[in-house]
Amino acid sequence: MSMLKGTNVPVPAQAVRIELGWRSGAGVPDVDASALLLVSGKVRTDADFVFYNQPAHASGAVRHDGKTPAGDGVTDTLSVDLARVEAAVETVVVAASADSGNFGQVPGLYVRVLDATNGTEITRFDSQDASDETAFVLGELYRRQGAWKFRAVGQGYDSGLQGLATDFGISVDEPQQQASATAAAPAPAPVLAPVAAATPAAPPVPPPSAPVSFSKITLTKESPAVSLTKRGGTTGMMRVNLNWEVRKQFKGWAAKLGRAVAMHGDLDLDLCALYELTDGRKGVVQALGNAFGSLQQPPYIQLDGDDRTGSVRTGENLTINLDHQDKLRRVVIFVAVYEGARSFADLHATVTLTPQNGAPIDFSLDECTVPSTVAALALITNEGGDLTVRREARYLVPERGVSPQRTIDHAYGWGMNWSPGRK
Repeated sequence: MSMLKGTNVPVPAQAVRIELGWRSGAGVPDVDASALLLVSGKVRTDADFVFYNQPAHASGAVRHDGKTPAGDGVTDTLSVDLARVEAAVETVVVAASADSGNFGQVPGLYVRVLDATNGTEITRFDSQDASDETAFVLGELYRRQGAWKFRAVGQGYDSGLQGLATDFGISVDEPQQQASATAAAPAPAPVLAPVAAATPAAPPVPPPSAPVSFSKITLTKESPAVSLTKRGGTTGMMRVNLNWEVRKQFKGWAAKLGRAVAMHGDLDLDLCALYELTDGRKGVVQALGNAFGSLQQPPYIQLDGDDRTGSVRTGENLTINLDHQDKLRRVVIFVAVYEGARSFADLHATVTLTPQNGAPIDFSLDECTVPSTVAALALITNEGGDLTVRREARYLVPERGVSPQRTIDHAYGWGMNWSPGRK
């Protein structure tokens, strides 16, 4: 059932999955879904905001489940257990924000409400009039006479997720503004009130929290590593995405030497992972040889599939089950050119690691200035219970007759035996 802006429909399900979707591609900004639980049009505390840096509400009623490639696009999903939404909460707002861009650059933006028990679509709203907005309220679940309904809203903001959140009463982690606001506000006078036995208890309020931070973690040469353990991101699934685009003109050594390193035909990059478990077992997850791995048994790493077109629509993805992070000693995530190019020269690649619990981690690869067909992207280590992600961004040049996999193995001291493989 498709909705028009401003209309509403009943929601008969006890629990719903809210799917925000769009078509990805070159120049399309990343989009993030979020939810706000409102009482009288505002959040009670910052804990009523559910998004990528705060993925679950204390009541357990609302959860941010994260992104999934879907055909030629991407979905970002929220789960709402309507039966568990506190009685004081009148509205659950469904919002979206565009990272490093605006919604005029996001094709095919929509929101779907699905019955969580059987996946049946209850309703759908397609947003078609976006321009320079950087945040959107796409819809809202709201109570009416004891039942839930969904309204298609389509209200845009040009101030990003921060402006949208502030409008609903969220305090944002901006030290200078916080300090001035604190200095300007007089301290409230204590109020004593008699306690009557017949007075009903006030509805529970989420505990106060620190001001919300919208930051995503960007790894650089100067700051190449981050501890997932210290940031509370060591549980659930962590998705690793590699996206790339071909630059229009050759640069670096290729242009100077006039070498034939241009793309020919479909570009096929393979996202792979070397792993070492705490019991000493070692192996590789890759499309070559159909070694796609597994999430529920060793190595607890799984490649989603093989994007043989080299399209930037979804890129290559693999997932790591961090619920078993105590079984992982180290993981090297790398990418190899399977066909379509003789080097990473003239490619611009971005790597994003998205823990289910914790801030997304991203970084870009430096420009390739050597005839490299294999690049180490990130090194994940577990030392003394501290799970750390380190940006490698390291281009390697295989010797003649040596495979990219064997080259990575030698560079990181894995010591495995390799044999030729095919897709």
